[in-house]
Amino acid sequence: MKKQLNLSGEDADLFNQENRMVPFIVLTGLFFIWGFIISMNDILIPYLKNVFKLSYFKALLIQFSFFGSFFIGSLLYFILSIKKVDPISKIGYRNGMSIGLFIAGIGCFFFYPATVFHSYGLFLGALFCLGLGICLLQIAANPYAALLGTEETASSRLNLAQGVNSLGTIIGPLLGGYLIFEYFFNGANTDANSVKIPYLFFAGIFVLLSIIVKATPFPEFHKKDSPEKGLGVFKYPQLVLGVVGIFMAVGAEVATGSLLINFFGLDYISGLSPSQATKFVAFYWGGLMIGRLFGAVFFNGIKTLSKTLLMVTIIIVALGVIAYSHGTRITAIYAFLMFINLLAFRLGKSLPGKTVGVFSLIIIILLAFALFTKGQIAMWCVIGIGLFASIMWSNIFTLAIRRLGNYTSQGSSLLIMAILGAALVPPIQGFVADIYGLQNSFIVIMCCHIYVSWYGFFGHKRMRIE
Repeated sequence: MKKQLNLSGEDADLFNQENRMVPFIVLTGLFFIWGFIISMNDILIPYLKNVFKLSYFKALLIQFSFFGSFFIGSLLYFILSIKKVDPISKIGYRNGMSIGLFIAGIGCFFFYPATVFHSYGLFLGALFCLGLGICLLQIAANPYAALLGTEETASSRLNLAQGVNSLGTIIGPLLGGYLIFEYFFNGANTDANSVKIPYLFFAGIFVLLSIIVKATPFPEFHKKDSPEKGLGVFKYPQLVLGVVGIFMAVGAEVATGSLLINFFGLDYISGLSPSQATKFVAFYWGGLMIGRLFGAVFFNGIKTLSKTLLMVTIIIVALGVIAYSHGTRITAIYAFLMFINLLAFRLGKSLPGKTVGVFSLIIIILLAFALFTKGQIAMWCVIGIGLFASIMWSNIFTLAIRRLGNYTSQGSSLLIMAILGAALVPPIQGFVADIYGLQNSFIVIMCCHIYVSWYGFFGHKRMRIE
C-alpha cells in the first residue's frame, strides 16, 4: 500500500499553479547560483596553482576539497537522519535551503582570511565549507523541485532547473575569469588578492539569497506522520540502485569534461592548442544545457502545439548562436547531433526511465566511434555526449526518490552523497589513460553508461512491495 503525503489546507495550495510559480522561479535561481559557483573552481585551479607554485596534484585538491564535502556532508546528514531525526523533515525545505545558502556564504567569506594569510590550506578549508553549504542546498532543493507539482511532471521541473544550472556553469567561468584574471589581477603580484573581492561579493550574494528564500512564501510539506528513523530507506531498491546510477552518471559526466582539452589536442584527433580546444569544450557543456531544456519541454504535460513552439525556439536560438560564433559548417554538424537528440527523446516517449536507457545506449554508440575512429568524427562524437548526458541527473534522481514517503529527504541525501563519483571516476579514467592511452580510457565512461542504461530500462522498476 502506498504511503500518502498528508498536507494541511495551506500545503494543498502547493498544487495551485499560481501559488507555485514564484517559489519555482526563486528555486531555479538557486540552481543557477550553485552551477555558477561550482564552475568557478575551473578558474581557481590554474590561478592558485600559479600563485602557490603548486603541482597539478596539489592544485586538484581544490576539486577534492569541494566535492569531498558533498560526500561528507551527505553522510553526516544521513547518519543524523537514521539516528535521530531527518533534518529537512524537522526544519522544512525552505529553512534547509536558506541555511545551506548561509553556510555557502560563510565559505565564500573565508576566502578573505585565506588571502590575508596567504594560506592554501585556508583556501581548501573555505572551499570545503562552501561545498557543505551547496550540499545542504541540493539535499533540500532537488526533492523540493520534484515535489513542487505532480509526480508526472517532476522530471520536467528538474530538467528545467538543471538547464538553468547549466547556464550558470557556462557564465561562471566567463565572468569569474574576467574578474579574477583581468579586472582584479595585477600581473606584478604573487599573492591571491584577485579572488578576495569577487568571493566577498559572492558571499554577499549567498547571504542575500538566504534572506530572500527565508522571506519567499514557499509552500511547505508538513507531514503528519513522524519522520522515519533507522535504515528503512535501504528497503527501496529503486533508491539503492539509483544511488549507483547517480555515481556512474555524474562521474562519467565530470570525467569526460575534464579530459576534453587533452583529447582534442591529440595529433590524430584534432591537434588543437588549449586555447582553441577551450572553445569546443563549450559545446560539451552547452549540450548539457540544451538537452536539459529539451527535457523540460518533453517531460511536461503541455499541449503539442506549445511544445512544438518551445522546441523550435530552443533550436533556433541555439543554432543561431553557433552560426554567429563558429560558422555554417560547425552549425550543420551540431544541428545533426541535435536532431539525433530529439529523435532519442521521441524514442523515450516522455518516460524518464526509458529516456535514460535510450540516451545511455546512444552515448555508448558515440563512445564506440570515439574509441575506434580518429579526427573530426571522434572529436564530435565525444562532444555530442553532452547532449545525451544532460538529463541523467534529473531523471535518475526523480526515479530514485519515487514513493519514498517520509524517507524522501533521507534518500535525497544518499543521492547527493553519490556525487562522490565526480571525485573517483576521473582518477580511474586517468589511471587507465596513463597505461593504455587517452583515447582508450573512454572505455571507463562506456562501462559507467552500461549500468546507467540498465537502470533506465530495468533497475528503477524494482520498487519496494509494501
